[in-house]
Amino acid sequence: MKFESKNPFLGNKAFAKTVTVYDADGNPIAVTGDDVMTVKGTINKSMLLFGILVASAILSVYLIIFAGMNPIVLGIGGGVAGFITVLVSGFKPGLTRYMAPGYSVFEGLFIGAVSLIFEMKYPGVVLQAVFGTLVTFAVCLMLYRFGVVKVNQQFRSVVIAATLAVLTYYLISLLLNWTIGFQPIHWGNSLMSIGISIFVIILAALNLFLDFDMIEKGASRGLPKYMEWFGAMGLMVTLVWLYVEFLRLFAKLSSRD
Repeated sequence: MKFESKNPFLGNKAFAKTVTVYDADGNPIAVTGDDVMTVKGTINKSMLLFGILVASAILSVYLIIFAGMNPIVLGIGGGVAGFITVLVSGFKPGLTRYMAPGYSVFEGLFIGAVSLIFEMKYPGVVLQAVFGTLVTFAVCLMLYRFGVVKVNQQFRSVVIAATLAVLTYYLISLLLNWTIGFQPIHWGNSLMSIGISIFVIILAALNLFLDFDMIEKGASRGLPKYMEWFGAMGLMVTLVWLYVEFLRLFAKLSSRD
């Protein structure tokens, strides 16, 4: 079975298309310059989205501390709204240029609220999670850039199959908790729970390699310019996932002290 990236953006079939443009006589012509996706353009948009997300997270903390907003309501609201932008962009890649900034705003509200809740209970975990996320991203980027890790079909298949398994486990656990009050093992601070968190963090990091690969391939295929937003937003999805998992891991470790 052929797998693509589990990321709802970078696994989208739009990345598998090669764009062909024809002149008035029906002859194919090359599309270059400002008309196509480039790695540099995707990087620039990723940095912009990251900046928006950080600013939104700071705003979220401000609203909670100084405006008295409920962090749970703000966090859930931002998370749900961000998920909606993910779905819209997944089905309509051409709208990602509008959805991507919105995703960063909404997910920033979510991240800010969740981070504040964790920080109040386990002081210091936010800084640790931020550092862990940035270091992981930098290491993965260098390993990919210098060809230490190569993304082939087998690598892609294993990572995506494992990601689907983890997603399924999370959804089933959440459903059982809502219906019969079942407490999933990964919610505690046992060694098993910590081990699961470490595994998921590694899996999220491996997804970064898929993200880098799909962005590079999208640029080499000459995809439309709006796919830069698509790729950048997809990369943000993975980074947010990675940060949340680091946050949970360090919270578990702190609770054992």
